[in-house]
Amino acid sequence: MLKESYICKKHLLKTRYFIFISFKGTSYHGWQLQPNSVTVQKILDDALSTILQDKITTTGAGRTDTGVHASFFCAHFDSELKDLASKKNLIFRLNRYLPEDISISRIAKVQPAAHARFSAFSRTYHYNISKIKNPFEEESAWFINCRMDTKLMNKACAELIKHTDFTSFSRLHSDNKTNICKIMQAEWHEDEKNLVFTIKADRFLRNMVRAIVGTMADIGTGKISLRKFREIIEARDRCKAGTSAPARGLFLVNIEYPEEIFT
Repeated sequence: MLKESYICKKHLLKTRYFIFISFKGTSYHGWQLQPNSVTVQKILDDALSTILQDKITTTGAGRTDTGVHASFFCAHFDSELKDLASKKNLIFRLNRYLPEDISISRIAKVQPAAHARFSAFSRTYHYNISKIKNPFEEESAWFINCRMDTKLMNKACAELIKHTDFTSFSRLHSDNKTNICKIMQAEWHEDEKNLVFTIKADRFLRNMVRAIVGTMADIGTGKISLRKFREIIEARDRCKAGTSAPARGLFLVNIEYPEEIFT
């Protein structure tokens, strides 16, 4: 009983922190720890544990697939150290320790109940399509060498926002408790060289953005109609939708949290 009480008291004395990072996902099997695989979480946990001289295990804002990038990502961890956010040289030391494709921008003290995944109220992704073959974008964009009808693709975006059940764009046999999501923004922007898809929602299903982009590419290239796209959503059947777009063009670019969780 005394031992259990001590452990509980010790846990309560820990401080919770959010750590904000960015990473290039090309060399990693996604964010989440996996046996016999190099993941962003494993690299970050090892760096924090080494620099802080404590066994640190982070919890991420969500999963990312192999090859997916994040210009903005958040994780939380607990530590007995009380003033990490004020240590000006800590981020410098961590970044010097980490490989070049992972970078820490901020560490912030948060409320004990704050959670990197469950406290978030929105997430925003970009997907990059290159219209011109560029060897310097080979790991960060999907090259499509044909004209795409972005006006029609934006009409499809308006159709997306009308719906909430995205089973047709969810990975088969996933462990989702619900396939309901609220999409707040969906739009395509085009310039001379690129197409960029922006999508913001309260949550995303596994493979959802890549499945949407792959299906919208079929709209843009004339393979399916806007009416067919609507039927795909309403069918709630992943087999009806298009092939998932390559992971390399997908970036997590923002996660929003309520201000009151930060101390």
